[in-house]
Amino acid sequence: MKKLTILPIASDLTGSHNFNQLSDLVKDLEWNTLEYSNWSESYPYKPQVRFKIGYTQKGLLLQFDVAEEQLRGNYAEVNQNVWEDSCVELFVSFDDRQHYYNIEFNLIGTGLIGYGTPDKSTRNRLSAAEIETVQAFSMIERHSGTDRRWSMIQVIPLAVFKFNDTSDLKGKKIHGNFYKCGDNLKNPHFLSWNKVDNPTPNFHLPQFFGELIFG
Repeated sequence: MKKLTILPIASDLTGSHNFNQLSDLVKDLEWNTLEYSNWSESYPYKPQVRFKIGYTQKGLLLQFDVAEEQLRGNYAEVNQNVWEDSCVELFVSFDDRQHYYNIEFNLIGTGLIGYGTPDKSTRNRLSAAEIETVQAFSMIERHSGTDRRWSMIQVIPLAVFKFNDTSDLKGKKIHGNFYKCGDNLKNPHFLSWNKVDNPTPNFHLPQFFGELIFG
């Protein structure tokens, strides 16, 4: 099991923000790679993906940086099938992997957030109003060459984790995983930070979450 320390950021995240301001807030945080190309025999394409994450008293700051051959952002309404687009995801559990949140955003900032047990039939989506409290800032680079690059910074209010107590995170140990997918891209792929050891593609397996510790 991988372990990651989420470091505090000296900001209250109040007021308006832009991509460059938020990028400056997380500039000293360490990059982590999505090194596992799960199910690579069937899905050999592997884009280059890295992320960094920090926290304040009010929320998480999460940045993904992606280089991939195709950009797709077809879904524009919350809780649509964003995993079919160029999509980055954070799955996180505050109760030892009994329940977890899946936070999924495509490259144009359309979000989907669910909560529940690994039994997908019992999971529920957060409301559109709740999901839209997550601020997503994207920067896309398109130029000659095989890969297109995009980067996204998400400001995730702690209020999104409404089924758990997030009032005092320092020193707290939780579990989670970070993903990149694109089910309807010309070369689908399923990357993760912590390895998912399952015969078929499925990110909804909290037994393969890594350990996250708030520093």
